[in-house]
Amino acid sequence: MLSLKVSGMTCGGCINAVTRAIQTQDPAAIVQVDLATQIVTLQTSLSADEAGQLIADAGFPVSN
Repeated sequence: MLSLKVSGMTCGGCINAVTRAIQTQDPAAIVQVDLATQIVTLQTSLSADEAGQLIADAGFPVSN
């Protein structure tokens, strides 16, 4: 399980965008987004770097 700090998420549309970004590369991934803490928790076969890059490419900055 991965946890990533993701900035800029404010609504359901953001949750959908982040989920789609991950599931395009890993359709079986389970994505949980907490808007209050800005934490995305993933159960995925992707590495943290791969997942972070996909989320960043969707327009949401990822920090450590």
